[in-house]
Amino acid sequence: MVIMAPILLILLGATEILQADLLPDEKISLLPPVNFTIKVTGLAQVLLHWEPNPDQEQRNVNLEYQVKINAPKEDDYETRITESNCVTILHQGFSASVRTILQNDHSFLASSWVSAEVQAPPGSPGTSAVNLTCTTNTTADNYSHLRPYQVSLHCTWLVGTDAPEDTQYFLYYRYGSWTEECKEYSKDILERNIACWFPRTFIHSRGRDWLVVLVNGSSKHTAIKPFDQLFALHTIDQINTPLNVTAEIEGTRLSIQWEKPVSAFPSHCFDYEVKIHNTRNGYLQIEKMMTNAFISIIDDFSKYDIQVRAAVSSMCREAGLWSEWSQPIYVGNDEQKPLTKWFLFVLMATICLILLILSLICRICHLWTKLFPPIPAPKSNIKDFCVTPNYEKAGSTETETEVISYIEKLGIETLEDSVF
Repeated sequence: MVIMAPILLILLGATEILQADLLPDEKISLLPPVNFTIKVTGLAQVLLHWEPNPDQEQRNVNLEYQVKINAPKEDDYETRITESNCVTILHQGFSASVRTILQNDHSFLASSWVSAEVQAPPGSPGTSAVNLTCTTNTTADNYSHLRPYQVSLHCTWLVGTDAPEDTQYFLYYRYGSWTEECKEYSKDILERNIACWFPRTFIHSRGRDWLVVLVNGSSKHTAIKPFDQLFALHTIDQINTPLNVTAEIEGTRLSIQWEKPVSAFPSHCFDYEVKIHNTRNGYLQIEKMMTNAFISIIDDFSKYDIQVRAAVSSMCREAGLWSEWSQPIYVGNDEQKPLTKWFLFVLMATICLILLILSLICRICHLWTKLFPPIPAPKSNIKDFCVTPNYEKAGSTETETEVISYIEKLGIETLEDSVF
């Protein structure tokens, strides 16, 4: 018993310590953050900032914060710092909430929420630009070694249904920390801006930042409501077509090669599709591959048109748009080969020769007469009448033949005189 007493005391102490470690939060009252503000720091960008509650009891615990975005799109996340940047559209306004939290594997404590908001910008409904679409494209810049590739931007939109006729729209884009206003516009018949072109931008074609585009406007009759939109680059980047597509045929072997498109991405970052069209029978073959060469077995009596297109592989960024098909190149010949013509000529000559030989055999062997015997001619009573009496007068065969011939001629002449 004396030995067991200290052991029991040790076990009781350890249990108390474990309970204190497992449930430390039950003895802490969490207070919400203070001075929560939302500040617009750029196009479609806000800064959320708050401070810990000065009355919060610390007790050597690590407090965290839960941020909840309420509008325009619900979202939530956790952070240990007291500020957060958020990229979001602002033409519908923005609101968020934050609270203090303390959690471990066994418990979760949270304070009440504190909230702040940014009001939607003023403007009459139906006056903002609609159907905003944008595309980017990469071109080679041979005059700059620091940036060998330049990205252009082209955006189009439609006039709001309730916008006055004198409405004029203006477009801005932001990528990273750079913001730029459009200088080259296209107009409709009422001279309203409906498209914008940036031949050179500060957009990085391999970047992962959001592209922000804002279209606002002005009118003498009413306030024009602005409109902003976020674009992921992989969804709007128009890839260039592959370069230097070549094809050659050796017998029945078709070999196709090409080079990667003009792009900041290296060669291994592209997927390709090859389209082979047989113009003689209309057969269409499309093959997908990761290399810049393709070999196929074909027939050598056809003509083919070949095209190739490209897309950035998912190994280098999220899957995006395919390029346009390259200009078709033509290989092969759908005309009959000379060998084919000679073969047909020899075949026809052989058939004619066989028919001639068969005809001769039939003539020599009297097969034709046996197969198709002649039809007997009708008997002539006049000839018999003239010939019969003279057979009795003739003595020799030769005299008989001459008399018969003479009597036949005489009988025919007498018949003709009697008729005519």
